[in-house]
Amino acid sequence: MTGDPGENQLWQTAQALNRAAAAVSPGVASLPPLLFFTDPVRTPRPWEVAARLPRGAGVVYRGFGRPGMVEEARQLRRVTADRGVRLLIGQDIDLAEAVGADGVHLPERDLGRAKALRSRYPFWLITGALHGDAAVSGLEALDAVVLSPVFRAGGMSAVRDPLGVEVVTRYAGRAPLPVYGLGGITAETATALAGSGLCGLAAIEGVVTAFSAG
Repeated sequence: MTGDPGENQLWQTAQALNRAAAAVSPGVASLPPLLFFTDPVRTPRPWEVAARLPRGAGVVYRGFGRPGMVEEARQLRRVTADRGVRLLIGQDIDLAEAVGADGVHLPERDLGRAKALRSRYPFWLITGALHGDAAVSGLEALDAVVLSPVFRAGGMSAVRDPLGVEVVTRYAGRAPLPVYGLGGITAETATALAGSGLCGLAAIEGVVTAFSAG
């Protein structure tokens, strides 16, 4: 960590959420408090950000099938292993296996695969995406869900209305497993999620900004 106030604030808020959730569900303590989601456009060199993440954080690498993603994933694996940061691969099970990742992150449409994956890879960390305050079956095989967008977000979530703190808090309170919040998460907006019941935070630009080299 560089000691930057924004960096400390985001990490400390994520840790506080994780500790509060772990007090209710002890298993939460084993989850990364903060997940850095990569994006080919918005995070073209994700390993540079990963190299500044604190021990215990996590990275969700999303290559989206583009050329070069195998080498990028391998580079991220080297960096995250050195930093004590867990690496999840978005959707691509073969890539996760090839680079020795710690698990996978499934898009909402693929959550039905979670049970089979849990049977095949019992020690993987498996998370899944949820968009909106909705009940989805098959969540019991996941370690956690990532609910989005919490706040107004960019990228593919820009077309979605933000859920807001009240909806996120309600969902986290009745969900059968730990819930991360994603979408518009920054060091500043994250403070509004205190007491929400989330197990941690997930972000793209918010992590890039908080863990910038400067």
